[in-house]
Amino acid sequence: MFIYLFLSLLLLSAGAYHLGRKRAFVVANGHIRKLHSLPSFYGSYTALWCFLPALIVFGLWITFQQGFIIDLVVAGMPPELRNLPPDQLNLVVNDLKNLVGGNFVSSAPNPAMLAAADHYRHLRTVGNAALWVTVLSLAILGVVHAWRAISPTLRARNRVERVVNVFLIASSTIAIFTTLGIVLSVVFESILFFQKVPISEFLFGLQWSPQTALRADQTGSSGAFGSVPLFAGTLLISGIAMVIAVPIGLMSALFLSEYATPKFRAVAKPALEVLAGIPTVVYGFFAALTVAPLIREIGTSMGLHVASESALAAGLVMGIMIIPFVSSLSDDVINAVPQSMRDGSYALGATKSETIKRVLLPAALPGIVGSILLAVSRAIGETMIVVMAAGLSANLTANPLEAVTTVTVQIVTLLTGDQEFDSPKTLAAFALGLMLFIVTLILNIIALQVVRKYREQYE
Repeated sequence: MFIYLFLSLLLLSAGAYHLGRKRAFVVANGHIRKLHSLPSFYGSYTALWCFLPALIVFGLWITFQQGFIIDLVVAGMPPELRNLPPDQLNLVVNDLKNLVGGNFVSSAPNPAMLAAADHYRHLRTVGNAALWVTVLSLAILGVVHAWRAISPTLRARNRVERVVNVFLIASSTIAIFTTLGIVLSVVFESILFFQKVPISEFLFGLQWSPQTALRADQTGSSGAFGSVPLFAGTLLISGIAMVIAVPIGLMSALFLSEYATPKFRAVAKPALEVLAGIPTVVYGFFAALTVAPLIREIGTSMGLHVASESALAAGLVMGIMIIPFVSSLSDDVINAVPQSMRDGSYALGATKSETIKRVLLPAALPGIVGSILLAVSRAIGETMIVVMAAGLSANLTANPLEAVTTVTVQIVTLLTGDQEFDSPKTLAAFALGLMLFIVTLILNIIALQVVRKYREQYE
């Protein structure tokens, strides 16, 4: 129902725009030069008065409506239900919501619960009707106010741009605070983890076995939280993927931008980018069912011991998946180099290969570094391929034929299922996330330094 109200509000705003624009022509007697702003700004001014006040009320209403209705329903319940302890009352309210929604309830509903559910439905129906009337009335009143305020001296452009500026500032502020909230939440949970496990053991420990006993009466391992095997596995698989993706992606970008005919490029580039749209679980199946057995057969025929799940299989398939990221971005960056630089190089007698090596690649280096950094981030954050092709064994090895695991896989493993968020096993996921964030930040700083060193300004 809310979506229909929002669409109705958008339609009213569109109508308000045309009404305000037409009103601007009327007050100017057809002479646009008499207006302070262009007619489109008067239309936008009217549309904003129609949309923003109604949208604010709409947002506040749907945010607080459910809580307000629940308070009224609870206040009308019998005393034996209304006066329950908070935790039991929360269970009753949850059963009430399930009963209203037609879902499964924890116990058979009694007459008091059925009456409360009917009361809830009635209040919700009345609230929804009142929401429609309030929002649409505010929208119409906003249109009337803006329509009456339109005059040749109205600074519509300034007011519209002020609203847009406030919206942009609010959006950037939300983005900043969201990032800050994510970082602080990870940091706080990591501090709790490091209070239980020494940070030196986590950073320099060579064994990862997070199984711990949850209660004192249970028997279980005390846990080993050395993260070195996890980061070693992450670097090993990411390194293999980069060895595959960077040369192939960069060479394909150079071919498509400098050597391929327009007809071939029109077919080859979309076909290459199809690889980026394939779900990672499909790559995981391909790695587990085709690549890993093939590698094992080849290794066995050569007298090598190859695990059924290996870092090489995961890295090869991950590299194939990442090729479009490097290729497409590098191709766009190379094509953005001005044609005058190519022409100048050819005029000096340079060949095409010399022009590519001495002119195009240095000019496009910042963008190429950015594409490689994006590919590295994609490789570090990949989970499904590693789970299906490399396994879950935290082995500290540089042998790509052995089974390894990565940081992201362990984060998923630690947070899967019913977990207690005060145990070292669960808190270790946040510590791994914090270290992964720091590693990614360092990679970004290095990339920025490379870009700053080689960046040049071209006319």
